[in-house]
Amino acid sequence: MAKKFVAELLGTAVLVYFAVGVATLMFGFGAFGGSFAAGVVTTALAFGLTLMALAFSLGPISGCHVNPAVTMGVWLSGRMTIKEAGGYWVSQFVGGILGALALWATLSSSPIYNRHLTGLGTDGWGPTGSHIDIGVAGAFVAEVVLTALFVFVILAVTHRSGNAVTAPVAIGLTLTVVHLIGIPITGTSVNPARSLGPALIVGGTALHQVWLFILAPLVGAALAAGAHVGFYGRHAPGPSDPPPSDPR
Repeated sequence: MAKKFVAELLGTAVLVYFAVGVATLMFGFGAFGGSFAAGVVTTALAFGLTLMALAFSLGPISGCHVNPAVTMGVWLSGRMTIKEAGGYWVSQFVGGILGALALWATLSSSPIYNRHLTGLGTDGWGPTGSHIDIGVAGAFVAEVVLTALFVFVILAVTHRSGNAVTAPVAIGLTLTVVHLIGIPITGTSVNPARSLGPALIVGGTALHQVWLFILAPLVGAALAAGAHVGFYGRHAPGPSDPPPSDPR
Protein backbone atom coordinates (compact mmCIF):
# COMPACT_ATOMS: atom_id res chain seq x y z
CA MET A 1 0.00 0.00 0.00
CA ALA A 2 2.93 2.36 0.62
CA LYS A 3 3.67 2.44 -3.10
CA LYS A 4 0.06 3.36 -3.84
CA PHE A 5 0.04 6.15 -1.27
CA VAL A 6 3.27 7.63 -2.66
CA ALA A 7 1.87 7.45 -6.19
CA GLU A 8 -1.28 9.32 -5.08
CA LEU A 9 0.77 11.97 -3.28
CA LEU A 10 3.10 12.56 -6.22
CA GLY A 11 0.28 12.43 -8.77
CA THR A 12 -1.80 15.01 -6.93
CA ALA A 13 1.22 17.25 -6.48
CA VAL A 14 2.00 17.06 -10.20
CA LEU A 15 -1.62 17.82 -11.14
CA VAL A 16 -1.64 20.90 -8.92
CA TYR A 17 1.77 22.15 -10.00
CA PHE A 18 1.19 21.89 -13.74
CA ALA A 19 -2.57 22.40 -14.18
CA VAL A 20 -3.10 24.97 -11.42
CA GLY A 21 0.13 26.54 -12.61
CA VAL A 22 -1.36 27.08 -16.06
CA ALA A 23 -4.52 28.50 -14.47
CA THR A 24 -2.42 30.98 -12.49
CA LEU A 25 -0.45 32.04 -15.55
CA MET A 26 -3.62 32.49 -17.59
CA PHE A 27 -5.79 34.34 -15.10
CA GLY A 28 -3.39 35.56 -12.42
CA PHE A 29 -0.69 36.92 -14.71
CA GLY A 30 -3.05 37.56 -17.62
CA ALA A 31 -1.11 35.37 -20.03
CA PHE A 32 -4.25 34.70 -22.10
CA GLY A 33 -3.63 37.99 -23.89
CA GLY A 34 -7.00 39.57 -23.24
CA SER A 35 -9.03 36.62 -24.54
CA PHE A 36 -10.89 35.02 -21.65
CA ALA A 37 -12.02 32.16 -23.91
CA ALA A 38 -8.40 31.37 -24.78
CA GLY A 39 -7.55 31.22 -21.09
CA VAL A 40 -10.44 28.87 -20.41
CA VAL A 41 -9.51 26.49 -23.22
CA THR A 42 -5.82 26.50 -22.32
CA THR A 43 -6.50 25.81 -18.67
CA ALA A 44 -9.08 23.11 -19.42
CA LEU A 45 -6.61 21.32 -21.69
CA ALA A 46 -3.88 21.60 -19.05
CA PHE A 47 -6.04 19.81 -16.49
CA GLY A 48 -7.30 17.19 -18.94
CA LEU A 49 -3.96 16.38 -20.54
CA THR A 50 -2.09 16.29 -17.22
CA LEU A 51 -4.61 13.86 -15.76
CA MET A 52 -4.52 11.76 -18.91
CA ALA A 53 -0.73 11.42 -18.67
CA LEU A 54 -0.96 10.58 -14.97
CA ALA A 55 -3.68 7.99 -15.61
CA PHE A 56 -1.51 6.21 -18.17
CA SER A 57 1.59 6.26 -15.94
CA LEU A 58 0.18 5.85 -12.40
CA GLY A 59 -3.02 3.94 -13.19
CA PRO A 60 -1.37 0.50 -12.94
CA ILE A 61 0.11 1.45 -9.53
CA SER A 62 -2.67 3.14 -7.57
CA GLY A 63 -5.51 3.59 -10.03
CA CYS A 64 -4.49 7.27 -10.27
CA HIS A 65 -7.33 8.81 -8.32
CA VAL A 66 -5.32 11.94 -7.38
CA ASN A 67 -8.63 13.33 -6.14
CA PRO A 68 -10.46 12.65 -2.84
CA ALA A 69 -13.81 12.78 -4.66
CA VAL A 70 -12.74 9.97 -7.00
CA THR A 71 -11.59 7.91 -4.02
CA MET A 72 -14.96 8.56 -2.37
CA GLY A 73 -16.73 7.24 -5.45
CA VAL A 74 -14.47 4.19 -5.70
CA TRP A 75 -14.97 3.38 -2.01
CA LEU A 76 -18.76 3.82 -2.08
CA SER A 77 -19.02 1.64 -5.18
CA GLY A 78 -17.30 -1.18 -3.29
CA ARG A 79 -13.94 -1.26 -5.04
CA MET A 80 -11.77 -0.48 -2.00
CA THR A 81 -11.92 -0.60 1.78
CA ILE A 82 -12.34 2.41 4.07
CA LYS A 83 -8.79 1.84 5.35
CA GLU A 84 -7.42 2.13 1.82
CA ALA A 85 -9.57 5.15 1.13
CA GLY A 86 -8.32 6.88 4.28
CA GLY A 87 -4.71 6.40 3.18
CA TYR A 88 -5.54 7.75 -0.27
CA TRP A 89 -7.25 10.83 1.19
CA VAL A 90 -4.30 11.71 3.40
CA SER A 91 -1.86 11.22 0.51
CA GLN A 92 -3.94 13.34 -1.87
CA PHE A 93 -4.37 16.28 0.51
CA VAL A 94 -0.68 16.24 1.40
CA GLY A 95 0.18 16.05 -2.30
CA GLY A 96 -2.14 18.96 -3.10
CA ILE A 97 -0.47 21.11 -0.44
CA LEU A 98 3.04 20.17 -1.55
CA GLY A 99 2.19 20.86 -5.20
CA ALA A 100 0.77 24.25 -4.28
CA LEU A 101 3.84 25.09 -2.19
CA ALA A 102 6.14 24.14 -5.07
CA LEU A 103 4.11 26.24 -7.48
CA TRP A 104 4.09 29.22 -5.10
CA ALA A 105 7.86 28.90 -4.59
CA THR A 106 8.32 28.96 -8.36
CA LEU A 107 6.06 31.91 -9.13
CA SER A 108 6.95 34.02 -6.10
CA SER A 109 10.43 34.57 -7.51
CA SER A 110 8.83 36.76 -10.18
CA PRO A 111 8.91 40.48 -9.28
CA ILE A 112 5.35 40.91 -10.60
CA TYR A 113 3.85 38.11 -8.52
CA ASN A 114 1.64 39.07 -5.58
CA ARG A 115 0.14 36.26 -3.51
CA HIS A 116 -3.09 38.17 -2.85
CA LEU A 117 -3.52 39.83 -6.26
CA THR A 118 -2.10 37.21 -8.62
CA GLY A 119 -3.42 34.35 -6.52
CA LEU A 120 -2.73 30.69 -7.12
CA GLY A 121 -5.59 29.39 -9.25
CA THR A 122 -8.04 29.26 -6.35
CA ASP A 123 -11.76 28.58 -6.71
CA GLY A 124 -14.58 30.77 -5.47
CA TRP A 125 -17.96 32.41 -5.85
CA GLY A 126 -19.28 35.94 -5.70
CA PRO A 127 -17.77 39.06 -7.31
CA THR A 128 -14.17 38.17 -6.43
CA GLY A 129 -14.24 34.44 -7.07
CA SER A 130 -16.50 33.88 -10.08
CA HIS A 131 -16.33 35.31 -13.59
CA ILE A 132 -20.13 35.43 -13.69
CA ASP A 133 -20.55 36.45 -10.02
CA ILE A 134 -22.33 33.19 -9.18
CA GLY A 135 -23.87 32.88 -5.70
CA VAL A 136 -23.00 30.25 -3.12
CA ALA A 137 -26.03 28.07 -3.97
CA GLY A 138 -25.26 28.09 -7.68
CA ALA A 139 -21.61 27.34 -7.01
CA PHE A 140 -22.55 24.38 -4.82
CA VAL A 141 -24.92 22.93 -7.40
CA ALA A 142 -22.37 23.40 -10.18
CA GLU A 143 -19.62 21.60 -8.26
CA VAL A 144 -21.94 18.74 -7.33
CA VAL A 145 -23.13 18.25 -10.91
CA LEU A 146 -19.69 18.56 -12.50
CA THR A 147 -18.11 16.19 -9.99
CA ALA A 148 -20.94 13.69 -10.34
CA LEU A 149 -20.42 13.54 -14.10
CA PHE A 150 -16.66 13.30 -13.78
CA VAL A 151 -16.67 10.54 -11.15
CA PHE A 152 -19.43 8.58 -12.89
CA VAL A 153 -17.42 8.51 -16.12
CA ILE A 154 -14.35 7.33 -14.21
CA LEU A 155 -16.26 4.55 -12.48
CA ALA A 156 -17.86 3.49 -15.77
CA VAL A 157 -14.76 3.40 -17.95
CA THR A 158 -12.69 1.64 -15.26
CA HIS A 159 -15.34 -1.01 -14.68
CA ARG A 160 -14.37 -4.58 -15.57
CA SER A 161 -16.44 -4.25 -18.73
CA GLY A 162 -14.58 -1.10 -19.79
CA ASN A 163 -11.70 -0.68 -22.22
CA ALA A 164 -8.37 -0.36 -20.38
CA VAL A 165 -6.65 1.19 -23.40
CA THR A 166 -9.02 4.11 -23.85
CA ALA A 167 -10.01 4.71 -20.22
CA PRO A 168 -7.32 7.37 -19.51
CA VAL A 169 -8.32 9.23 -22.68
CA ALA A 170 -11.99 9.31 -21.68
CA ILE A 171 -11.07 10.47 -18.18
CA GLY A 172 -8.80 13.25 -19.40
CA LEU A 173 -11.30 14.50 -21.97
CA THR A 174 -14.11 14.49 -19.39
CA LEU A 175 -12.04 16.64 -17.03
CA THR A 176 -11.36 18.99 -19.94
CA VAL A 177 -15.08 19.38 -20.69
CA VAL A 178 -15.85 19.86 -16.99
CA HIS A 179 -13.37 22.75 -16.89
CA LEU A 180 -14.70 24.33 -20.07
CA ILE A 181 -18.02 25.00 -18.38
CA GLY A 182 -16.80 25.20 -14.78
CA ILE A 183 -14.02 27.79 -15.07
CA PRO A 184 -16.33 30.76 -15.73
CA ILE A 185 -18.64 29.60 -12.93
CA THR A 186 -16.35 28.78 -9.99
CA GLY A 187 -12.89 28.25 -11.46
CA THR A 188 -13.68 24.50 -11.28
CA SER A 189 -12.67 22.34 -8.39
CA VAL A 190 -14.24 18.84 -8.63
CA ASN A 191 -11.17 17.96 -6.52
CA PRO A 192 -10.92 18.94 -2.83
CA ALA A 193 -7.15 18.42 -2.74
CA ARG A 194 -6.65 20.68 -5.77
CA SER A 195 -8.66 23.43 -4.01
CA LEU A 196 -7.31 23.16 -0.46
CA GLY A 197 -3.59 23.48 -1.28
CA PRO A 198 -3.79 26.81 -3.17
CA ALA A 199 -6.40 28.20 -0.72
CA LEU A 200 -4.10 27.58 2.25
CA ILE A 201 -1.37 29.62 0.59
CA VAL A 202 -3.52 32.48 -0.73
CA GLY A 203 -5.68 32.75 2.40
CA GLY A 204 -8.37 35.42 2.69
CA THR A 205 -11.59 34.86 0.76
CA ALA A 206 -10.23 31.77 -1.00
CA LEU A 207 -9.61 30.05 2.32
CA HIS A 208 -12.97 31.13 3.75
CA GLN A 209 -14.78 29.69 0.73
CA VAL A 210 -12.78 26.48 0.35
CA TRP A 211 -15.27 24.49 2.46
CA LEU A 212 -17.66 24.43 -0.50
CA PHE A 213 -14.99 23.00 -2.80
CA ILE A 214 -14.33 20.21 -0.32
CA LEU A 215 -17.94 19.37 0.51
CA ALA A 216 -19.66 19.74 -2.88
CA PRO A 217 -17.29 17.43 -4.80
CA LEU A 218 -17.73 14.74 -2.14
CA VAL A 219 -21.50 15.03 -2.44
CA GLY A 220 -21.20 14.78 -6.21
CA ALA A 221 -18.99 11.71 -5.87
CA ALA A 222 -21.54 10.03 -3.61
CA LEU A 223 -24.28 10.64 -6.17
CA ALA A 224 -22.05 9.26 -8.92
CA ALA A 225 -21.32 6.14 -6.89
CA GLY A 226 -25.03 5.61 -6.30
CA ALA A 227 -25.76 5.91 -10.01
CA HIS A 228 -22.88 3.59 -10.87
CA VAL A 229 -24.05 0.92 -8.44
CA GLY A 230 -27.55 1.24 -9.87
CA PHE A 231 -26.32 0.65 -13.42
CA TYR A 232 -23.38 -1.71 -12.89
CA GLY A 233 -23.94 -3.25 -9.45
CA ARG A 234 -21.72 -3.15 -6.37
CA HIS A 235 -18.31 -4.76 -6.56
CA ALA A 236 -16.73 -6.21 -3.42
CA PRO A 237 -12.90 -6.03 -3.55
CA GLY A 238 -10.94 -9.24 -3.07
CA PRO A 239 -7.26 -10.13 -2.55
CA SER A 240 -6.75 -10.88 -6.26
CA ASP A 241 -8.25 -7.59 -7.47
CA PRO A 242 -6.12 -5.00 -9.28
CA PRO A 243 -5.46 -1.57 -7.69
CA PRO A 244 -8.60 0.50 -7.04
CA SER A 245 -10.01 1.90 -10.29
CA ASP A 246 -7.35 0.09 -12.34
CA PRO A 247 -9.15 -0.43 -15.67
CA ARG A 248 -8.09 -4.05 -15.96
